[in-house]
Amino acid sequence: MLAWYIITLVVIAATICYVFWNYGRIKKMPEGTPEMVEMAGIIRSGANTFMKTEYRTIAIVVAVLAIVFSLFVERTSGITFLMGSLMSSIVCVLGMRSATYANVRTANKARESMSIGETVKVALCGGSISGLSVQAFGLLGLVLVLLIFGNVKPDAVGGGILTTLQGINPTIMHVSTYSLGCSLVAMFNRVAGGNYTKAADISADILAKVRNDLPEDDSRVPNVIADFIGDNVNDIAGNCSDLLESFVATVAAALMIAVVLFNQHAGVLEDSLFQALTIYPVALAGLGLLGCLLGLVYAAVKKMGDNPSRELNLATWISAGLTLVLGLFGALIVFRGVDGAVLKDTLGWVAGWISPWICAVLGIASGVAIGSITEYYTSTEYKPTRTLAEMAPEGEAFVVTKGDAVGSRSVLLPVLVIGLALFVSGKIAGIYGVALAALGMLAFVGATVSIDAFGPIADNAGGLAESCHLPHDVRTITDKLDAVGNTTAAVGKGFAIGSAAFATVSLIVSYVGSYSSGAPDLNIASFVVVAGAIIGGALVEYFAAMLTDNTIDSAKLMADEGDKQLTPEVLAGKKTPDYNRMIQLAAKEALRKMLVPSVLAMVIPVIGGFVFGVEFVGGILIGATIVAIPRAIFMGNSGGAFDNAKKYIESGALKGHGKGSAAHKAAVTGDTVGDTRKDVVGVALDIFIKTMSTVANTLVSLFRNITLIH
Repeated sequence: MLAWYIITLVVIAATICYVFWNYGRIKKMPEGTPEMVEMAGIIRSGANTFMKTEYRTIAIVVAVLAIVFSLFVERTSGITFLMGSLMSSIVCVLGMRSATYANVRTANKARESMSIGETVKVALCGGSISGLSVQAFGLLGLVLVLLIFGNVKPDAVGGGILTTLQGINPTIMHVSTYSLGCSLVAMFNRVAGGNYTKAADISADILAKVRNDLPEDDSRVPNVIADFIGDNVNDIAGNCSDLLESFVATVAAALMIAVVLFNQHAGVLEDSLFQALTIYPVALAGLGLLGCLLGLVYAAVKKMGDNPSRELNLATWISAGLTLVLGLFGALIVFRGVDGAVLKDTLGWVAGWISPWICAVLGIASGVAIGSITEYYTSTEYKPTRTLAEMAPEGEAFVVTKGDAVGSRSVLLPVLVIGLALFVSGKIAGIYGVALAALGMLAFVGATVSIDAFGPIADNAGGLAESCHLPHDVRTITDKLDAVGNTTAAVGKGFAIGSAAFATVSLIVSYVGSYSSGAPDLNIASFVVVAGAIIGGALVEYFAAMLTDNTIDSAKLMADEGDKQLTPEVLAGKKTPDYNRMIQLAAKEALRKMLVPSVLAMVIPVIGGFVFGVEFVGGILIGATIVAIPRAIFMGNSGGAFDNAKKYIESGALKGHGKGSAAHKAAVTGDTVGDTRKDVVGVALDIFIKTMSTVANTLVSLFRNITLIH
């Protein structure tokens, strides 16, 4: 077991070295013209200021919860909770800072080289810093938790400094609180970052394209600069914490399910098999990180052509392929000494030692399939988005209605993929197989986040090209990268939602197994469970409405402020608008409105568990998951289709209806509707259900001991 930890730490160290080498290489690249340097400095400063202010609030909440965990749950769990928060925060800050350096250098590379291939390399280099950091630091913290506080033990006992409750397993508590620390930071980042970026984006679109017939990303509109900053604090920092949390949660769920299995088969499973069950998730995650590192290094050194999609897909395929091969060898080594009869007869593994690897393959295949489906429904290369653009000449109502239909239609296939993969993986290797399918989907998360982060970097580069008045040919290059980036971002959101479904199911199984005697069992016909499920589904809708209201309210305030600043002197280019005032307004509104939605996900299972008991919370988790998954897919795909339909028209592909036309303005309205969907609500729903599930796993022993209504 120790050998696997050492191997994993070596891979992590190599990855972190490559990340910081890349970071230094990006910073050494020239930024371009004086105007580009000035604008990039404003974006970087605004993003840094927002993150510092946000983390002051996060630090207070984290410190209070860490003390509560140590006092009342498990005496050292506060430390592991802090570790999870710290690792997530490091990744957010590193990813955001690298993106604010890479954006202007991407624009400048396009200006200097006039080469799509060379420009793609710079943006991907910046994105790889985010992606590899997510997997490396998330795994680093988890391995350190296991090394410092001891390997997972099925029969350990413990309690808080002030409590002596029965059923507290300290090693499991360390893993779950580490995951919960990651979840909390992710929730804050997604809620605050989403409000910031989409309030700025919506208000900028309304002011520039609808009210004043100005070009997109025109620097005369002060909201545009706030939008640039928002791309970094949400699409980079928020996305990093989101996927890191998913990645950690899947590994944690697999470890907790191993304990459930050991307790379920007490006296039958040997310690050697239990150790194999706990080490393989860590080994697969480490081997996946190695595959991502090799795949992204290859992409960085090869000569790229003029097809960005192909080059980015190649990096993903290489990473996924290497993860598959390395994961197979890992399964062979970890389970080679285990009696095949025990695996088949006791655990129900139909293919012996290779069963968990097959489940991981199912997870990877599901992720690729969901990504492809998402691309079909959101890319300008395919019929759904083009058909949506063709509706624009008929007016806003046609655009919004058709976009809703595209979003709803796009739900079925991803949900079928998720459902079938869950069913098959469960048949192959039981509940452990479900957890490994979730981990398989995220085992090469370093590559998927790298490609996803490419999108906002390319978007910022295009905005800088426009606002800094670079030649039209430069904007043509950045626009092509931006369109590809929109698709990669949409695929990334689909991937995040799919992985959230797998991770949440794993966490629910772990939760039920933690209080059930024997096999995990939750009676869905029970009125207690049904009541919880109905309430859980309704809470998802309430959470979505809260985020939407907050974003639109902030957008209105910012649009009104922008109107005041767009004086005749500013519109004539004789005076610079007050960017700092707009940036401060965006930050103030986002931070003011982030606390209640973020804490809601933690409070719901706590109240439900202490008042109504463990089964009621199980119902909440099931109901919330069933409602949130299709809802999040609808939000992400309809929003992506709206956005790319607008860009399809802006590219001149819809003859007779270019920029500034009535059709374009109708598409802008659709894009405005989709902005909140895809970048605020959709991306937060998956964290909402994962956070509730992680909280439930962390506090299940307390729920079992303390319930007001029996």
